[in-house]
Amino acid sequence: MSLSQTLSQELPRLIGLNSTQPTTVTLPTTDGVDMSVDFTIVDTLSCAFRELRMEVPRLAGASFAMLEHWAEDLSKRITYLLENIGPLEFDPTTQQVLIRSKSPDLRTGGAKYYEVLLQCQSGGHFVLRRFHSDPAQCGRDQVDLTMTHETLLKLVEDLLATVP
Repeated sequence: MSLSQTLSQELPRLIGLNSTQPTTVTLPTTDGVDMSVDFTIVDTLSCAFRELRMEVPRLAGASFAMLEHWAEDLSKRITYLLENIGPLEFDPTTQQVLIRSKSPDLRTGGAKYYEVLLQCQSGGHFVLRRFHSDPAQCGRDQVDLTMTHETLLKLVEDLLATVP
């Protein structure tokens, strides 16, 4: 069973969840990939989650070029979020690539943006988060990502399809 199929079975069980403390759903390893989602709200059509993590142990020792390729593939394939995403920073020393929203959402009096961190130290590591920064305050705050169940399932399938 694929990760998206497993997640589609798990979502109905979580309906009614509404908490400031995330409930982590760890999906069983599929094709050597582990995935966890930290849900805060789940209703019949949509959900909110703090972050989505993916571990790909087979990428241990992968080249930095492979990580760059993964970032490019992700950015081209995932075009249905609130903002388009694209690689922003490449750090071959730490074996990391930072992907962010190309044009953050500025309608909230600050900026909201997606951030994806890809790493290939001791295996492939993917983290998707959303942040809000307010120009009147220092720093940024992590905020929940909200999307329909259908969009989340598509996201999971697209993430798996881009793993090198």
